[in-house]
Amino acid sequence: MNTVKLINIGNLVTYSSVDNSVVSLEGIEIVISDGKIIDIGRQIGDADEVFDCENKLVTPGFVDCHTHPVFLDERENEFDMRTKGYTYEEIANKGGGINNSVNGVRSSSEAELINRVTTRMNNFLKLGTTTIEAKSGYGLDLESELKSLKVLHEVNIDHDIDIIPTFMGAHAVPLEYKNNTESYVNLLCDVIIPEVADQGIAVFNDVFCEEGYFNLDQSERILNKGLEYGLLPRIHADEFNNLGASKLASTLNVVSADHLMNIDASDIKSMAKSKTKAVLLPGTTFFLGHSNFAPYHKIKEAGIEVAIATDYNPGSCNIQSMIFIITLSSIFMKMDILDAIYSSTYIPAKLLNISDKCGSIENGKNADIIIWDIYNPIQIPYKFSTNPIKSVIKSGKFIF
Repeated sequence: MNTVKLINIGNLVTYSSVDNSVVSLEGIEIVISDGKIIDIGRQIGDADEVFDCENKLVTPGFVDCHTHPVFLDERENEFDMRTKGYTYEEIANKGGGINNSVNGVRSSSEAELINRVTTRMNNFLKLGTTTIEAKSGYGLDLESELKSLKVLHEVNIDHDIDIIPTFMGAHAVPLEYKNNTESYVNLLCDVIIPEVADQGIAVFNDVFCEEGYFNLDQSERILNKGLEYGLLPRIHADEFNNLGASKLASTLNVVSADHLMNIDASDIKSMAKSKTKAVLLPGTTFFLGHSNFAPYHKIKEAGIEVAIATDYNPGSCNIQSMIFIITLSSIFMKMDILDAIYSSTYIPAKLLNISDKCGSIENGKNADIIIWDIYNPIQIPYKFSTNPIKSVIKSGKFIF
């Protein structure tokens, strides 16, 4: 087996399961073989190939645990509308929003969508994301939701990036059910979820619990039905309004409650008693021009594990860069840089049940590594506008 050794690592920053914390180590070398990390230490012997890191920073590849990449066209016209003062809700009422992407997905061939999603995954990888969770949710009928998940499956087979698929038929109520949400919920529970489970691609089942989308009772029913069919529950909670979604997340012990811009103290207390993790998405707050960033420190101080992610989608957050998400987390949520690295690598891997494979630089794990063109972690947000990455390694393969 061919071995590659990374030498002259100036600063290795990664979660360590031995220390149960993020560590910063100098003078470390890493040996990679057959896509895996097989040795980490100082002066650890010979290898077939040597890569000089030039005393720069090395971290794990990013794990982006909340994205919506299966769509046809982007929606820059809605961005233009926001610059003219329209709100998210007003844009949706004028035919924009999630349903604006539904026609594109429904009318597209599988090949067209594979081409678009592949291009997006290329960009993610260039920006240091080596593993990604990806949701369906722009089909909103049986055929198009199954097609969206098949697209993710096919791209995952052929692409270097690892994709963890999520079913999100409960992303919005399709226009044909606009005045009869209950009938759509029935369709999801009685027809679509069983078919999705039978298809065998999706790992998670997500729901948008929000005013004008799915209420608490409907969300609970959808999540429980998914769980009945082996789909692990996640929830979009407290994004625009506090309907009690994060409390529901706690009651159901869902995998994660995501967004949480409008979570309150009692919700945080409830979540702290559960196993539910928080996924904070500052890019969405920023992209929508809002200022109510999620209360990171209150959530963290309650003992809740926190991940950060892009929420990449064509409408409310057209951001693919986890580097920029770290920048927003640092500036607007006052997140410590080592915590930001932890929350963008190990915690999302743990949330996605893949921390035995990725999320940290440790023996036996996939060699998913970023070699930076900077020296200190704080330079990641400081130099965000130049994408300060020297090389990305995915499963031992140098992407560039």
